[in-house]
Amino acid sequence: MTISSSLNAGVAGLQSNASRLSSISDNIANSSTPGYRRVQTNFESMVISGNGGNYTAGGVRADTTRLIDQNGSLVATSNATDLAVRGRGFLPVGRVSDLNVGNGDTELLLTSTGSFRTDSNGYLTTNSGLVLLGWPANPNGTIPTFPRNTDEGLEPVRINVNQLSGEPTTRITLGVNLPATSTVSGAPGDAQQLAVEYFGNLGTSENVNITFTPSVPATGASNEWTMTLTDSVDPSVTIGEYVLTFSDDRTSGGSLASVTTVSGGAYDPVSGNLIVDVAGGPIEIGNLGQGSAISQFSDTFAPVSITKDGSPVGNMTGVTVDPNGFVNATFDTGVTRTIFQVPLLDLPNPNGMIALDGQTYRPSFESGAYFMWDAGDGPTDGIVGFAREESTTDVANELTAMIQTQRAYSSNAKVIQTVDEMLQETTNIKR
Repeated sequence: MTISSSLNAGVAGLQSNASRLSSISDNIANSSTPGYRRVQTNFESMVISGNGGNYTAGGVRADTTRLIDQNGSLVATSNATDLAVRGRGFLPVGRVSDLNVGNGDTELLLTSTGSFRTDSNGYLTTNSGLVLLGWPANPNGTIPTFPRNTDEGLEPVRINVNQLSGEPTTRITLGVNLPATSTVSGAPGDAQQLAVEYFGNLGTSENVNITFTPSVPATGASNEWTMTLTDSVDPSVTIGEYVLTFSDDRTSGGSLASVTTVSGGAYDPVSGNLIVDVAGGPIEIGNLGQGSAISQFSDTFAPVSITKDGSPVGNMTGVTVDPNGFVNATFDTGVTRTIFQVPLLDLPNPNGMIALDGQTYRPSFESGAYFMWDAGDGPTDGIVGFAREESTTDVANELTAMIQTQRAYSSNAKVIQTVDEMLQETTNIKR
């Protein structure tokens, strides 16, 4: 029984070292594969002898584990949609073949890096047939609320490179200085004109025309102006008229003291805003009463700061992914708009996931349930564009382990040879 158990232990040693050699060869073969996570083989002793009697060799058993929780180094690339996770977390991806089926059911897979480029349909895909998944943004660039423990809200990230985009103007901020000398007795009373461009709902360029008319008193200074607003779509219609009164005391001289609404949307003294209706809808005129937005000093009319939101129609020229996973499209008008958000998934035991082709993994019972985090939030780190993750294989260590495995394999083979010779001697006793 003892000699037989020695033979079994030697065979188990051969099998275990062969398994270790397989993992070493796999690691070395993928030493240049981006995102590859190395496989580690551990040996466990088998003890089958009882408490008494002769010793029985139990042998050894090999156990292989893919170290998915170990990250490789990041290397820079020239492609904006080459993505890698800086630390903890995984990118959600699916198979392009699932998209081609057309039933909308894409199996959720995880990966740590990928070289994504648009295919003929505009999807961000890799050469190995993986498509990046994310949450689609609203037309205004905000991300709706999606469930974080299911892939229900994820969609393939699609980039319409020929897409036209424009945003209507909803807010204008005025920063204007009106000449104080125009409101004193004997002034000519000349009105000051200002045209502020805005973008309509169809991307057309229109103007809010603003006329500042001073109130000239018989004596002294009125410090009062009438602000009249019209829309270039129909200049004959006044969309708002307001009386602006400025302070002339020592502490707040030249600042806007009050706004009186004659027509149009009511002025809100708390926010300093008023709302007027142009042809495409309401536009907020902001910051009239805050700081030096509108002032009355000296003898110069000076529009010092005019800002607005919205943008003209433009063509998409590029796409980038920021560290928080927001996919931002850039247009030739200089406007950047968020079109998707790519979350990062985290699991209690990443090493428990099922490894698949193409450096992808499938969550399993052993890995635990996943949760989708905003990149950089919670336990996850950021997403890095223009980067790929290198293989975690250290070739020098693998070659050293190969030498050790070879020697161990030879030693186990020697054990089998020795047991064979001993059995032969036992057979010769009968002769």
